[in-house]
Amino acid sequence: MTPMKAAILSFVMLSGILIWGAGIYSADASTKHAVVDGYGVGAAIR
Repeated sequence: MTPMKAAILSFVMLSGILIWGAGIYSADASTKHAVVDGYGVGAAIR
């Protein structure tokens, strides 16, 4: 794989992960569920 293809693939994969994460948080917020992040940060805010 060429470095350019690897860079584009990495960018697309990271963008997908960020969009997926934003979707999970917005879905939780729209249904008034507590945010679950696995690190206890959401619980510490309450």
